[in-house]
Amino acid sequence: MALLTEKKQEIIGKHRTHESDTGSPEVQIALLTERITYLTEHFKGHAKDHHSRRGLLRLVSKRRSLLNYLKKTSLDRYRKTVTALNLRK
Repeated sequence: MALLTEKKQEIIGKHRTHESDTGSPEVQIALLTERITYLTEHFKGHAKDHHSRRGLLRLVSKRRSLLNYLKKTSLDRYRKTVTALNLRK
């Protein structure tokens, strides 16, 4: 399921770097994290949904790639994003 428009706008507003920002790595990572969280909850009730599980793995891989890019280009922005989204324990 795609994110609702209101929820997506809220996430973008919270993580954007400037007023018209919709595609920075921080925003993309936040949106992917929201979709990953939704799918993780989905699998608690639908354990045999292997097609969606493949999609989840693709989302996790894409988020990992974006995090690696952000770490390589700006370590400060990487740390800020990771703490804001509680990605590390």
